[in-house]
Amino acid sequence: MSDLGDPSGEMYRRLRRECARRADGLWAVSQALHADPELAYQEHRAARLLTGELRRAGFAVEQGTAGLDTAFVARAESGSGRGRCVALLLEYDALPDLGHACGHNLIAAAGLGAALAVRGVLAEEFEGTVLAVGTPAEERGGGKVTLTEAGVFDGVDAALMFHPGVHDWSWAPLTAQTQVRVGFHGRAAHPTGDPTRGIDALAALVQLFNTAAVMGRRLPSGSHVQGIVTDGGSATNIVPAYAEGLFGLRGATSSALDALVTEIGAWSQGVAAATGTTAEVARLGKGYAHFRDNDVLSDRFGLHIARSGIRLTQPAGGVFLGSSDIGDVSNRVPAIHPFVAILDDDASDHTPAFAHAAASERGRGVMLAAAEALACTAADVLTDSGVSARAWARLREKATAGL
Repeated sequence: MSDLGDPSGEMYRRLRRECARRADGLWAVSQALHADPELAYQEHRAARLLTGELRRAGFAVEQGTAGLDTAFVARAESGSGRGRCVALLLEYDALPDLGHACGHNLIAAAGLGAALAVRGVLAEEFEGTVLAVGTPAEERGGGKVTLTEAGVFDGVDAALMFHPGVHDWSWAPLTAQTQVRVGFHGRAAHPTGDPTRGIDALAALVQLFNTAAVMGRRLPSGSHVQGIVTDGGSATNIVPAYAEGLFGLRGATSSALDALVTEIGAWSQGVAAATGTTAEVARLGKGYAHFRDNDVLSDRFGLHIARSGIRLTQPAGGVFLGSSDIGDVSNRVPAIHPFVAILDDDASDHTPAFAHAAASERGRGVMLAAAEALACTAADVLTDSGVSARAWARLREKATAGL
């Protein structure tokens, strides 16, 4: 059994010492990733670097998981391997032009450090499995969605990661997200030579934007519509016969997102009826599910990271921080995604300043504190059946409630 309830217990001290012993090496990995940013699905050098570290530590590594060239699963088992299983999630893709302005280099290093520490300390103390899962393309592709659908997290009892940010929050208010394409068909004509014959598809699309602006004011908290024109016609002396818009939709929950998809469809058909056009509405894939925090586990993470002087709070009410493919994982298995600040809360990620902070001394301290807290939380799951049972019960409870 773990020293559960006592974060100063001997097992936890050993895990922290193991992370501290590896601190310089983990920081070197983080800095190497930061200096060599790679975009979604192109993270070949990052994947080689991380899998090399894991192989040297004795993990069995599978690369190209789920048909994704830059995904991997590294596995270490203890005992018969029939015990519980914890997955540490590593992100390592970067942003165009901004590099690691979301701090994924810190996520990868912290997840790596936690996986190495758990394997090293608990190898003789528990029966179960530690996975380090390389998850590409969080920014522009949704690698975790593909991994989830491929069954990578089947049999996993907890999926753990942290994210650097501008708040110290115990969980991430991340919305469900998808895209919808709306096309209007009208009739081409010369705008002065034959004005009554034309049916202006672009005017219909503009009307849909106006409808969204008005109706958007009454959407529930967390729901949002943002669109762009992708086809507005080809010449100013032709009434456009076709116009198309692409709309990004977000909802506080996956069910709220589904309702919003239905609603934008109704808006589109209403506009079509009013303008004499016809509308085609297509949802472009399932998108991302909302993040379902497992507070049984995120509370444990908060308790452990407090040993490093970092106090996590609940997110500010009504604040949402975008969407992420961790949502799909969190709807399948108990998961955490706390934010730990590397910049002050008047700043933002996806900026040059945040990219700089991801390679700063403060970033180093946060990475190491997160690695220790992740390792200790993983140990809670692996060594105490009660933690795992409560985490699964909490997931089922939230799923039933649609939260």
